[in-house]
Amino acid sequence: MAIKLSMPKPIYKRVLLKISGEALQGKEKYGIDSDFLRYVATEVKSIKDLGVEIGIVIGAGNICRGISLKSKGTDRVSGDYMGMLATVINSLALQDVLEKMGMLTRVMSAIHIDRVSEPYIRRRAVRHLGKNRIVIFAAGTGNPFFTTDTAAALRASEIEAEVILKGTRVDGVYTSDPLANPKAEKFEKIKYLEVLKRNLKIMDATAISLCRENDIPIIVFNLLKKGNLKKIISGKKIGTMVKG
Repeated sequence: MAIKLSMPKPIYKRVLLKISGEALQGKEKYGIDSDFLRYVATEVKSIKDLGVEIGIVIGAGNICRGISLKSKGTDRVSGDYMGMLATVINSLALQDVLEKMGMLTRVMSAIHIDRVSEPYIRRRAVRHLGKNRIVIFAAGTGNPFFTTDTAAALRASEIEAEVILKGTRVDGVYTSDPLANPKAEKFEKIKYLEVLKRNLKIMDATAISLCRENDIPIIVFNLLKKGNLKKIISGKKIGTMVKG
């Protein structure tokens, strides 16, 4: 007689996953590493199979970043719009891989690009989530001068996500960059105000403030470690919890 293994019960019903553009670069010097993209999609599927409703925001650092373009002479507003378009490219790439794995998805853009995405409408996004679709929020907030971190905090607030899962290259929040300083100390938990006071570069100040105002916890974790996403959803203590 075959023994049925019970699936872990998720502690969150609806989450917002924030992935940096640089992460999608993987081992490549520029653009999208297709192997890493498939890895991310597999990690997302592992929590989707548990019945979790998932929204995703992806950065654009693997293609272009508005503030970096400004330092090279590009107008900041133009640079930010270029960055927004780059997030659409990343979103479409992730959508393609997720759908090839059998998941239903929608890309919703804050700027109108009707041929490749839906316009972002909050009520429609919530309906998509309720219909078991993964919603990828592209083009940031649709406004210059705001980062994709702020877009993640904004969309999480709008769809009433229970938590923001911030996938990074390190396993939590440290007193300083652990990749540069081996003596940096890790926080298991930290408050929003402490993050702002210490100027820790988890997310920008606007994003942290928005999460604080709407009481949305942030879990900063190592996305590169296989299985971490599922462990968090199953209630295991992974990474650093940022909350009030």
